[in-house]
Amino acid sequence: QVHLVESGGGLVQAGDSLSLSCAASGRTPSDYHMAWFRQAPGKEREFVSSIWWSDGRTFYGASVEGRITISRDKTKNTMTLKMNSMKSEDAAVYYCAVDQSLSRLQNGLAAYWGQGTQVTVSS
Repeated sequence: QVHLVESGGGLVQAGDSLSLSCAASGRTPSDYHMAWFRQAPGKEREFVSSIWWSDGRTFYGASVEGRITISRDKTKNTMTLKMNSMKSEDAAVYYCAVDQSLSRLQNGLAAYWGQGTQVTVSS
């Protein structure tokens, strides 16, 4: 079982930057993607980004590419998502997830999920 805890959500102003973190604990797979999803009210869950744990390869969803950076700290088992130039459409609950398959993640599936952290953007 993998336990994921997100942090860093809250209220930000449009145009500001925001960092979200996810800490993983428990029995993580031998190698895996650690990913971010988001879900806004009334919308489907959306793949934001993922990072392959062993070599740090990164993958980004089309709607956010260019404004975000994903990174990981292997010593602390944490992943960070930095979002720049926040927009009103970035407001959502952001979820951390773990899975071994990028295609599953890009289809909204994951083996393990965090509880989510709310991000609100004020204009």
